[in-house]
Amino acid sequence: MLSVLRVHLPSDIPIAGCELSPYVLLRRPDTTVTTDDIPETAAVDGFYLRCRWYRIQSDKRVAVCSVHPSESATLQCLGCVKAKLPVSKSYHCSPKCFADSWRHHRTMHQRAMAAARENGTEEDELYGRLNHTSSAVLGTGGSISSLHGTAAGVVSLSHALSNGSSYASPARIGDPTSGGGETWYEVGRGKTYTPTVDDVGHVLKFECVAVDASNGIGVAPPSTVLTSRVIPAPSPTPRRLISVNSAEGTAVDIENRTTAAGTFTVLSYNVLADLYAKSDMYNYCPPWALSWAYRRQNLLREMLGYRADILCLQEVQSDHFEEFFAPELEKHGYAAVYKKKTAEVYTGTAYAIDGCATFFRRDRFSLVKKYEVEFNKAAQSLTEALVPTTKKAALSRLLKDNVALIVVLEARENVHGGDSPSAGKRQLLCVANTHIHANPELKDVKIWQVHTLLKGLEKIAASADIPMLVAGDFNSVPGSAPHALLASGRVDGSHPELATDPLGILRPFSKLCHSLPLVSAYSAFARMGGAERQRRRIDSGSNEPLFTNCTRDFLGSLDYIFYTADSLAVESLLELLDEESLRKDTALPSPEWSSDHIALLAEFRYQ
Repeated sequence: MLSVLRVHLPSDIPIAGCELSPYVLLRRPDTTVTTDDIPETAAVDGFYLRCRWYRIQSDKRVAVCSVHPSESATLQCLGCVKAKLPVSKSYHCSPKCFADSWRHHRTMHQRAMAAARENGTEEDELYGRLNHTSSAVLGTGGSISSLHGTAAGVVSLSHALSNGSSYASPARIGDPTSGGGETWYEVGRGKTYTPTVDDVGHVLKFECVAVDASNGIGVAPPSTVLTSRVIPAPSPTPRRLISVNSAEGTAVDIENRTTAAGTFTVLSYNVLADLYAKSDMYNYCPPWALSWAYRRQNLLREMLGYRADILCLQEVQSDHFEEFFAPELEKHGYAAVYKKKTAEVYTGTAYAIDGCATFFRRDRFSLVKKYEVEFNKAAQSLTEALVPTTKKAALSRLLKDNVALIVVLEARENVHGGDSPSAGKRQLLCVANTHIHANPELKDVKIWQVHTLLKGLEKIAASADIPMLVAGDFNSVPGSAPHALLASGRVDGSHPELATDPLGILRPFSKLCHSLPLVSAYSAFARMGGAERQRRRIDSGSNEPLFTNCTRDFLGSLDYIFYTADSLAVESLLELLDEESLRKDTALPSPEWSSDHIALLAEFRYQ
């Protein structure tokens, strides 16, 4: 007989849009145990597992903050209410929370007004005065305080609740047959369930029972587990594109951006592989926000929101590439190329491996060629002539399993225009995506890996007149030897990091150079006159972002997008985040941002 031994959920807090997959331990009729699903269509010895999901309804009313969903809401944006936006987006836990999110609210209100103008005079009357509402916060004590620069009213949640605009949610769970006024609604059949916006604010119940297939009757009482209230996924304020060619540094919402002829966008993002997302390292991040079930959906939402033409992703776990990133991004028009590292990592329960993934829009580019760079193979070649004892020590230091992925793409459209001398010319683009070794003690290995990659790119450049991009996580701060090699084409022989060279692989130091005219894309912020806020987020010494990686113990830049300045020009850059906004959650990853790195994005124009 089939029996259920144990049932539990990996996270107590369910999030709208993130799949719930309970752990169910079963004993088969042959007494073996399994966690595999046994549906009715694949009954074992006449028994199967029946699973149901239920949502509880109640007259009790609560609401949660749209930005910090683990916090109760105390304020509601009246502009969102008047605009008939989803009510979940209108709630905030404090006046500061609302003030920090105001720019996002203003954008939503403007879109609502634009939609109203398209839909006729009746809705114009409803939406048309959103930009004239009062700028005040009504606190729970009834006091009024101004919110500088805002244009929408905010009402205390106690007032909003009295007007019936919040979520319905139970105070506790009771037996629906006991007369407590609570009712269960079936919302799913199957072992897994993805909560919807209709579930927000409600408790869910998972129920499973072993069933005799001959009569459809359960062989034992059902096993059940209850969740806490479903919360909406956090919605951080969208990052905008900042034009580097306008005196004011004009900001453009990515959703409103139109692609100009001869331009394209490139995203570089270390997405933090699940095999490295350990609770002991990131114990400041809530467990539900650190879970892969949540992070993968949040990462996908973020990446799709950037609408990049090319995505260079690092720390993409191989199984997640195959089962999630590749199929999900394919739905949105992306083709994929992947190169995994050369050694697996034991996670405590299984072996896993990550790597670099490059995606590109099929309607904008086609793949001409790809090159896979395994630094381990380069190390084998480098040490081939060494005597065995020396070779063993050298390989022990150099074999670190890092890789790079180089793709040559061809633009599908005529990027130079009909009257240009280059009209009709085949436009190629070379994109290198890499993740350099992380150990700060192995400075020689980092320099050697970057130098090896650049020498390979030089060979490609010598064979064709082709613009180049070099993007990724270089695990090297501005001013380090690898960064100097990339940004200035050489490493000064007196650089202190060159003192770490036990194998002599960096000598003579004069060989640490390259001929590619590489420039860091984000240095354009330092050269422009406007966008004071963005220039404050750039280090004046290196002209690089103050940080691209933000954890509790480290803050600094490790990620870059370099381009060949003789063939490409920067048009705009994705705005940088400020440290203060991230430190409210201690560091990254957080419920809002699901990696310990931030995404970089640049728009380029062919020259």
